[in-house]
Amino acid sequence: MKVAAIQMVSGTAPAPNLAQAQELLEQAAGQGAELAVLPEYFCILGRRDTDKLAIQERFGAGPIQDFLAATAQRLGLWIAGGTLPLTIDAAPTVAGQPAKVTNTLLVFAPDGRCAARYDKIHLFRFDNGVERFDESRVLAPGSKPVVLTLPSRDGHTWRVGLSVCYDLRFPELYRAYARDAADLLLVPSAFTHVTGQAHWEILLRARAIENQAYVVAAAQGGLHENGRTTWGHSLLVDPWGTVMAQQAEGPGVVCRELTLAGRHSAQAQLPALDHRVL
Repeated sequence: MKVAAIQMVSGTAPAPNLAQAQELLEQAAGQGAELAVLPEYFCILGRRDTDKLAIQERFGAGPIQDFLAATAQRLGLWIAGGTLPLTIDAAPTVAGQPAKVTNTLLVFAPDGRCAARYDKIHLFRFDNGVERFDESRVLAPGSKPVVLTLPSRDGHTWRVGLSVCYDLRFPELYRAYARDAADLLLVPSAFTHVTGQAHWEILLRARAIENQAYVVAAAQGGLHENGRTTWGHSLLVDPWGTVMAQQAEGPGVVCRELTLAGRHSAQAQLPALDHRVL
């Protein structure tokens, strides 16, 4: 199955971001991709954390979800829609709107239906005295892993584990996916430049190696309109931990063919998952 990781440098308004995403998704489809993965916050990287509250949508309806569904259907493409803010009905309200949302990865099938939903479980907090982030101020965490069964054009079935950005630092989530026989792990992200430079590639390769699965990590990568710099380096990793392809900075498409035979070969050579005692 040919898979594309899409890198973006999203701005503070949804419309230009959707236009950029559309162009890159068309490039991915043109390269023969069956699955394209957009980065975290592909639809908005606001000037303030609360900016995402203004564009929140109810699950199943809204312009961002409509865009993803229509594009998947038009291109005949599986689209993992980065993340978008979804409304929590029970959340406290401020000025008439919910004060917290979920940071949600939706996967749309080539017929336009939403095939899976994953709410980011682990919420990022970081403070080095220069940069400060605390996603819990406007986000509520998800509570469960999600595995999607995805049929490829050649008749094989892939099991795909869903995750988002900061989840990458919690190996127990990915071990749960390994127990559920996931072949492919998706990690749409918006890593900061500081944390990405230090930890991005090594964590992605570790998750691939220890779970003997492919990893596709689509990232935000560059200097954004809001002044923030994200690390980028969108990449694809094979089950042996080899980086198959990557893009350092700027918008682009990283596309490669993945094979289930490649995963099975890694497992046969080193059956580490069969040696687990815990």
